Amino acid sequence: MTGLASAFRALGVLAAAGLLAAGAGVPPAGAVPEPKAPKEFVALDRVDPTIVQEMRYTTAHDFVGERIDGYRQPVCVLTRPAAEALHRAQVRLLARGYTLKVYDCYRPQRAVDHFVRWAKDLADERMKKEFYPLVDKSRLFEDGYIAEKSGHSRGSTVDLTIVRLPAVPTRPYVPGEPQVECFRPQAERFPDNSVDMGTGFDCFDTLSHTDDPRITGVQRANRDLLRGALAEQGFVNLPEEWWHYTFKPEPFPSTFFDFPVARRSVAGH
Repeated sequence: MTGLASAFRALGVLAAAGLLAAGAGVPPAGAVPEPKAPKEFVALDRVDPTIVQEMRYTTAHDFVGERIDGYRQPVCVLTRPAAEALHRAQVRLLARGYTLKVYDCYRPQRAVDHFVRWAKDLADERMKKEFYPLVDKSRLFEDGYIAEKSGHSRGSTVDLTIVRLPAVPTRPYVPGEPQVECFRPQAERFPDNSVDMGTGFDCFDTLSHTDDPRITGVQRANRDLLRGALAEQGFVNLPEEWWHYTFKPEPFPSTFFDFPVARRSVAGH
């Protein structure tokens, strides 16, 4: 009897833990499976593992100040045509002693929704000094810095820069560390292994406009190098952001996806 009692007690523990064979691996009732990417999407490093990835929205070093919804893993996901075009640009840049570095690629709609919620919360300005020091947060929608839809969600848009080889990794951001305005000289703002583009990534300021006349000399040459390398492969720049490019023609010009940024989203493609 003692053995039977022990066995029943063990079964009770397993049942409570949801480990009985009948329920093992079965999602809770009503659970909705995560959406997966269409077969036209791929992880960038499956196409070109040499392109540096510094996926900012998986960290707290962004204009919100926290990891963004939908970014499960620091992996760049793109439509295959966009990824292959980046590979072609990378081959040419490597020959000149540079590498591409991506900050953001495909962006799920849930991440865009996170940005929108944050923008409406006017009390949350924890990252203002670095990312939007001269912009009143109440104007982020009106000035075009935040929108309810993003081209990134269509899968062929990428935020990126150029790094001179050999690439020394950028040091990790420490939440709460002192902030420096994103338009300050490169030696003063948060360290980034990128060449000097005149501002940091995601700097909400007119100095980030690709052809701003205040950008001259080496900074202008660096922006032109990035634009030239990408334009040769079919990428079009967003004039308000030196780092923002979209591959044309887009495979999904009017579809905004919401699968999470994770390898399992493109597994098996």
